[in-house]
Amino acid sequence: MGRVTATPDGRLRPVEHYENFPVASWLCPRRLRSPVAAIYWFARTADDLADEGEAPAARRLADLETYRNDLQACFRGAPDSGRWPAVFPALRGAIDAFALPQEPLARLLDAFAQDVRKTAAAEGYADRGELLAYCSRSASPVGRLLLHLYGVHEPAALARSDAICSALQLINFWQDLGVDVPRGRYYLPAEDCRAFGLDPQAPQTWAAHPRAAELVASLCAWARELMLTGAPLVQRVPGRAGWELRLVVQGGLRVLHRIERLHYRTLQQRPKLGPADLPGMLWGAARM
Repeated sequence: MGRVTATPDGRLRPVEHYENFPVASWLCPRRLRSPVAAIYWFARTADDLADEGEAPAARRLADLETYRNDLQACFRGAPDSGRWPAVFPALRGAIDAFALPQEPLARLLDAFAQDVRKTAAAEGYADRGELLAYCSRSASPVGRLLLHLYGVHEPAALARSDAICSALQLINFWQDLGVDVPRGRYYLPAEDCRAFGLDPQAPQTWAAHPRAAELVASLCAWARELMLTGAPLVQRVPGRAGWELRLVVQGGLRVLHRIERLHYRTLQQRPKLGPADLPGMLWGAARM
């Protein structure tokens, strides 16, 4: 399925990174494509600093700190370091034009730094609560920033956005287990591992464990429940953006369907969406 994202100036181009859900798609109102693209590139670049290449953890954390200083400079109206010219001039424009709040952007950087530290220490998450707290930094800020652009601020809508964003993050975790575990990223909560007989301290044994698929199925059910809790938000977001949100929700549910079709064996194989999934997503979106 062809996918597009937007450059920092709002022009559309093909995605280079694999993404389940398009950013700044044709459904996004034209006037919001530039700020959405600026937010996307801010997050995408920071994620790459935390995750891409062979740099040691100390270098990644130092780069993220410089990046954070540049973010603070944007909000002060001060010059930035100039290291990321494709990111901060566009973000500064979005801040000025749409009064973007600083706190959600800073929380994203907290999440990326947490990823670096946990990966370096080969640490996982104790339980679902700790994992949700991570999602509140790594995923929920994006939803809140987008709602800010659409002028949606009431607490009930923000809570539903948090549920959708956390669900999307969790679905991505359960989709990517076979990729993340060999890279030292451990998102299976230790409490859940023990409940199904897996040793949370021995991730190299997870893929072969006879109850691993049951564990993944349980976690997928949790993600689905979160997604459905947040789904009524599509009725609150106006116009084409509401339809884009419908497709985001349906895309997440469709990934869960693909995981189920694999009998929850994502420690061995990574499911992806393809052209055959689009009719089901469109039908599901229309029914919402």
